[in-house]
Amino acid sequence: MESTEDIIKTIQHNGCTITLVGTAHVSHKSVALVEEKIRTGDYDCIAVELCPARHKNLVDRAWWKNLDIFQILKQGKGNLLLINLALSAYQRRLAEKMGIEPGQEMIRAIELAQEHDLRLEVIDRDISITLQRMYQKVSFWQKLKLFSGLMASVFVGEEITEEQIEELKDGDMLHSLVQEFGEVLPSVKSVLIDERDQYMVGKLIQLAEAPDGPKKILAMVGAGHLVGMVPAMKSPPDQAALQRLEEKPRPRRTGIYIGWGIGLFILAMFGVGYYKSPELGWQLIVTWVVINGGFSAIGAALALAHPLSILTAFVAAPLTSLNPTIGAGMVVGMVESYLRKPKVKDFESIKSDIGHFGRWWKNGVVRIFLVFFFANLGSMVGTFVAGSSILHQILG
Repeated sequence: MESTEDIIKTIQHNGCTITLVGTAHVSHKSVALVEEKIRTGDYDCIAVELCPARHKNLVDRAWWKNLDIFQILKQGKGNLLLINLALSAYQRRLAEKMGIEPGQEMIRAIELAQEHDLRLEVIDRDISITLQRMYQKVSFWQKLKLFSGLMASVFVGEEITEEQIEELKDGDMLHSLVQEFGEVLPSVKSVLIDERDQYMVGKLIQLAEAPDGPKKILAMVGAGHLVGMVPAMKSPPDQAALQRLEEKPRPRRTGIYIGWGIGLFILAMFGVGYYKSPELGWQLIVTWVVINGGFSAIGAALALAHPLSILTAFVAAPLTSLNPTIGAGMVVGMVESYLRKPKVKDFESIKSDIGHFGRWWKNGVVRIFLVFFFANLGSMVGTFVAGSSILHQILG
């Protein structure tokens, strides 16, 4: 663990003392440090690097049981939850190496705040807003690169050494993970780390400036955030800046325009083929259906989808690929969630299952999102393969 001087920073603002404590989300030493600081009785407010949703997830271990997967897919949030699952899997994998529950220091801070009747504040930005902002900021290929990188870090990366584990104890796992992508995908780091640094500083300053606010705040944040938060304390974001950081991004129009462009191009090729000869026109339609639907069905099959879900992928993909507002994965995932509703044991074991590659296919909850992802991926590949084949047939 780093020296106390490195992981504890004290800032004075508006007559309020803000003590920042850098923790690691998988360190026994961080739990002990949290307990030591709170038990001094020197603070009237405990602030934690959690948003309301994550706070609820920590204190309510049964939150997965209330998850409406059908509605998540219907609302187009499947990709966001899939990324969240990958991040959670990365944490779980490291935590199992260290023998401690991820976020245990935050759980302990919440428990002690309640025991000592101290004010508790969650200061992080809502996780769904953070993921939506990240998702909108990167291109499709960058999303694919990010997710494949996450999957590699979780499942096919090198074995974690004892030295790497000790280094991770000195920082925030999410921060360590994102640094791996920082140079290649700076927009990801900007949203997941830099924006949250600013946001948490803004929330702490709001607390310090409130008329009935606390006078001594103990704030627990991932150690990696101290690098950005301490300098930001000198010029904290105002209320307007905080509101901007809380804004949900509007969907990118570029991607929608490209999607409609691809759909119109394919339809135009059908028309050109039919103009040349009705036989060619029908041949192009068959090519589109078989290749596009086939690749999507293969993707669903790789995720071990229900046979009817695989059939749905074959039927839906050629149609959804012509309409960018609906993805094949959304349709197939919804069918899968209806045909094979997850069992109670799937929800109860999800936290342990996501850290093990083979169990992703065995857990009914996670498998639905794999079906969603692979059906989408297959449809995307099928669109380009079928489009190339159609163009070749017309020009040939």
